[in-house]
Amino acid sequence: MKVKRIVANIETADPGTVARFYAEVLGLDLLMDHGWIATYGSNGTMPLQVSFASEGGSGTPVPGLSVEVDDIEAAYQAVLAGNYAVEYGPADEPWGVRRFFVRDPAGTLVNIVMHTQ
Repeated sequence: MKVKRIVANIETADPGTVARFYAEVLGLDLLMDHGWIATYGSNGTMPLQVSFASEGGSGTPVPGLSVEVDDIEAAYQAVLAGNYAVEYGPADEPWGVRRFFVRDPAGTLVNIVMHTQ
């Protein structure tokens, strides 16, 4: 048996508002929309991972999602342009990443991260 996909499901009264955050800030494509659920993602190859943590690193809370991007500065500018409040960073971490935390419209703490090494 192989796991083919892991999908984080975020509960919200307004899926469209939250989903737009992931499309506009992270550039994800709408893959499915049934009104009550909207799934955004990429049809390209994406690593599958799930993490279990007691903290978010550097004394931060554990984020509900971690999203790796290839251009952290572009993601940061998109967050600022969307008037979303950055709760941590951007920070260069000692384990070789640059990242920041932002809350999506449903209140989920999202770790936007780029590997630097």
